[in-house]
Amino acid sequence: MTQAITQTVTFKGNPLTLVGNDVQIGQSAPDATLIANDLSEFQLSSLKGKKVILSAVPSLDTPVCDLQTKRFNSEAVNSGDNVAVITLSMDLPFAQARWCGATGSDQIKTYSDYKSASFGKAYGVLIKELRLLSRAIFVVDQDGILQYKQFVSEITNEPDYDEVLEAARKLSAR
Repeated sequence: MTQAITQTVTFKGNPLTLVGNDVQIGQSAPDATLIANDLSEFQLSSLKGKKVILSAVPSLDTPVCDLQTKRFNSEAVNSGDNVAVITLSMDLPFAQARWCGATGSDQIKTYSDYKSASFGKAYGVLIKELRLLSRAIFVVDQDGILQYKQFVSEITNEPDYDEVLEAARKLSAR
């Protein structure tokens, strides 16, 4: 069983509180119910059997989230069919679909956590004060085990892409 956490991140230097479960490397990746761009429900557990990069962002309509998601979209091109690259935010599914269309981002999938904050709570990235997701990356292996996590302490900063991609490459070597 995962323990509840209260972790602090900052937004432009101002502290914010993350709430949810304290996920640990080596544990089964928590499941979450998300909303797809067509408003259907999507279960993270349906990705078992694939290597998964989960990229959580506050909102696709902000500069850093835009850069992060475009970067993972371009990396997904070379990831192969057995790798799923997912971006999660509290943005409405319509906004996510609009963003993907406007940026030509067709290699990733976007899912919304707006309804129940299921992902935010399950992975400990729900910002209490804003009800947005904090910037974080998780890498899950094909057996559904969490192999890597990165919480970006200042959410206006980009993640360490090289570190994330190295963690994903290590899974590919297995």
